[in-house]
Parts: sequence; C-alpha cells; structure tokens
Amino acid sequence: MRTWKDLQEIQPRVVPMLVSSIKKNRLTHAYLFEGEAGSGKMDVALQMAKSFFCKEQTGAEPCHRCVECKRIDHGNHPDIHRIAPDGASIKKEQIEFLQKEFAYRGMESASKVYVVSHVDKMTISAANSLLKFLEEPQGPTLALLLTEQGSQLLPTIRSRTQLFSFTPPSREAFAARLEEKGYSKQLAVLLAHIASNETEVAQINEGDWTSQARSVMLQLMQELYTRPEHAYVTLTDKWVPLLKERRQQELGLDMMFLWLKDLLYTQVGKQDGLIFASNQSQLEQLALSTSQLSVSQSMSKVMEARKQLNANVNIQLVMEKLLLTIREE
Repeated sequence: MRTWKDLQEIQPRVVPMLVSSIKKNRLTHAYLFEGEAGSGKMDVALQMAKSFFCKEQTGAEPCHRCVECKRIDHGNHPDIHRIAPDGASIKKEQIEFLQKEFAYRGMESASKVYVVSHVDKMTISAANSLLKFLEEPQGPTLALLLTEQGSQLLPTIRSRTQLFSFTPPSREAFAARLEEKGYSKQLAVLLAHIASNETEVAQINEGDWTSQARSVMLQLMQELYTRPEHAYVTLTDKWVPLLKERRQQELGLDMMFLWLKDLLYTQVGKQDGLIFASNQSQLEQLALSTSQLSVSQSMSKVMEARKQLNANVNIQLVMEKLLLTIREE
C-alpha cells in the first residue's frame, strides 16, 4: 500500500500540488504526467484514482480498505479504463472504444477515470479522437495521460491538460524497495532501470524473464567483443526467442544500452554504481580493447534500433544489423 506521503518522497514537487487540489476539490478533468520511466507516473495516477473514488478518505488520503480502493489495487475497478499501445501504437479504435464505454453511465457511479500510458504513441487519428474527447468530457471524468516524450504530443492536446513534469527517478531507492521484496541485488538494480513501477516489474519479470534475458544478454555482448562468430549463434538460438513481445524487444535493447553505458563508465574510471557490477572484471578487460568513441557510437546504434522497432521492423533483422554495426565501430 502506497500513501501520498510515500509518493511525495519520490516526487516532492508534483505530489503536494495534486494533494492540495484533491483537498480543495479542485481537480481538473485532464492531466498530463510527463517524465522518465521509473519516475512514478503510474503510481501517482492510480493513487489519484483512489482519491477520486474513495468515499472514506481522510483529507486527500484514500482509506486503502474500502471496496473501491481494493478494486483499484487489484486492477479490476469497473469505472477505470486503462489504455496502452497495441503493438507499436495506440490506435483510433482504442480511443473510440473508450468513448463508447464513457457514453454509458458508470457501473456504480457517474464518475469515470481513464489512464492512457505512452500517450505519445497515438496515431494521428487516435490523437484527434482523444482531442475531441478532451474537449467534450462526458460527465464527471478524470483523464490521466502518461508519457516519456511529451514533446511528441499534439500542442492542442497539451493545451487541454494540466501538465506535471516528474523529476527523474531515484533508481537507488527503487532498487532498495525491490530488494526488500525479495529480488536479488543484481536483478533489483536492473529492474529499477528498465521498469517504471512495481506493477510493471511484476509484469515483465513473469516467469523469471528478466533474469533469463539478463544472462543471455551478457553472454551475447561478451561474445560480440571477443568471439563474434559465436554471437550470431547466440542471437538466433537464445536472444531473439526471448524477445517474443514488443515490450520484451524494447527491454532487451534497453539492457544492451545499459551494458554499453557500464562499459563506457568503466573506460573513464566511474565504476561506482555499475548496473552490471557483478561483471565488473569482464567490463574492465573489454574496456582495454575498444575506444570510448566506439562505445558511444554503439549506444547510439542501440537507440536507432529501438526506433526501428516502432516502425515494425522484424526483430531478427534489427538485431542482426545492430550486431554488425557494433562490430564495425
């Protein structure tokens, strides 16, 4: 159970303003939460939903015990609708379905909440549909739009929401919380850098996926720099089969980027706080065999590969091209 006080420790500027609006009953109909992954946007959004629906709250703080609060905790509240990209983007049909749902009276009240994750990934037609929805809210609604790339949104959408910029997350504090929940230190540190909240951690680590992906990624990158002929076998036999879904593909590239960043930090003598600290000796050996410029360019190539995923390029082709360009650096 997270309280507003807990969330204020993560976002000391944003949370007090939201809490003040809740206490004064002055919530606007639409908010845009902009900030890096891990900054607590979804946690704050769900807490706002609790405060919006809870009938037994004290001040701004929901009771966390009533049916409304428990349903939100379990992700099955009938009047809260969550939208996320279907594949690479949020489609017009998803927004139209949302509009249709909101045309009906709430299951148990007239109030409704919708949370749109990665709202910057809407298609143009979806964005235009959402814009109309924002301009003509039906009944008491609360729109919570979440993004890591607010600059990619239509200016007209930004102008119809109240913007809150979230400060970058404290990865150390997030990792410490995950360790308290039983994750190993090395896995907690990695998860704190690729996930935005504990709910997402549970989702991406289903079936111990993160641990498996971490192990294969380390093998792949080690081979790429020492035995490149083996790297392509590992890519085909182990790495790509792990990246079945788009989100897993993005996370796989995120892991590669973080490993390269550790390699760069090792080259410049900043070994404190390495994400892959248990592999420091290997990183130190590899740091002697490549240049800082080469590693920096490889990091850029990984980011380009991530953009290719959004263009629906096949993951096998994306990864093969990426390995080839890294070897040529």
